[in-house]
Amino acid sequence: MRSRFAGGLGFRIALAAIVVALLAVGIVAVGTLVLGSQAFLDLMTADGHPASESQAMFDESVGRVVVMGLGVAVLAAIGLAVLLAGRIAKPLSRVGLAAKRIADGDYRARVPREGPREVADLAETFNEMAAALEEQERLRREFVANAAHELRTPLTNLQGYLEALRDEVIPADRETFQSLWEEAERLVRLARSLDTLPDPTAAGPRELVEVDVTSVARAGSDLAAPGFAAAGLELQVELAPSLPVLADPDGLKQVIGNLLQNALRYTPPPGSVWLRGAQRDGVVRVEVSNTGSGIPAADLPHVFERFYRVEKSRDAARGGAGIGLAIVRELVTSFGGTVGVASADGRTTVWFEIQAVASRRVVRAPRNEVQSASR
Repeated sequence: MRSRFAGGLGFRIALAAIVVALLAVGIVAVGTLVLGSQAFLDLMTADGHPASESQAMFDESVGRVVVMGLGVAVLAAIGLAVLLAGRIAKPLSRVGLAAKRIADGDYRARVPREGPREVADLAETFNEMAAALEEQERLRREFVANAAHELRTPLTNLQGYLEALRDEVIPADRETFQSLWEEAERLVRLARSLDTLPDPTAAGPRELVEVDVTSVARAGSDLAAPGFAAAGLELQVELAPSLPVLADPDGLKQVIGNLLQNALRYTPPPGSVWLRGAQRDGVVRVEVSNTGSGIPAADLPHVFERFYRVEKSRDAARGGAGIGLAIVRELVTSFGGTVGVASADGRTTVWFEIQAVASRRVVRAPRNEVQSASR
């Protein structure tokens, strides 16, 4: 510990403070003993005192006080220097040790906010960074675990069916092949969802054009209407006549499609789904609301994370790949917009907002297939 202090920042701060204090005290002492001595002798001689007696008197009184003051000043300088060095170096040392813990994989490392304001601000910023890294590590672990589970379940089922067919335990009839097809299709949906998940660092900026959200939303609702009718659900569409924004038309179609497919998947019959769009204060807001059990408050902050699903059972009939809302967030963010979710009193609403533009020539979306991925 001593060797660490001897070569550390605290030692250098203390040494610099002591040197400065000694220089200051030395200058005062020299000025007092040299210049002050001569002035004292002149005054005493003018008053009729002998020079030798005056010099002895000066050395006895002023000189002794100066020497004692010099010693006290040195001790005080050393004490204050050590105190100052510890106040600055100790918090920095704790930040360094915490950074090493994080480098070793311990993302729970935190440092207390202490020391001078600048050092305390550094500690607070470090803690914010550590919290962000801890959250990213949690997301990474959850992503890996969920992705492994999503792949493991259909692969295990396929393996079981194929082994049973090989050993002639089950007949190779239409029902068996239908089960195999369903599991293979589930893997294809997962792979397709992963392929459609945007990578903002690799794909580069999207080319945004003026597009009418109302046109895209109506096209998406028309495509989704048969599925809602087959599920015994009511789909209500309430859209302003025109909602022009700057966006990627294909990406906007995917956003609308994903939100409608989520609502279809998570609305128990008989239920209702509302698709609303309006413009207010220069912002276009689109909402997809559905009746049902809702989303627990603890899950709301995480529904836009990749592979996060409120449906913990991962039932193949209801739960999807957990990528749909992550795609929605990535796409809307690439348009310069924001997303959000609210759930209360048996109704869940997922919304997004994009800055509106003055309507000129708006790209009308063709009524073709809307890509989707479930929540």
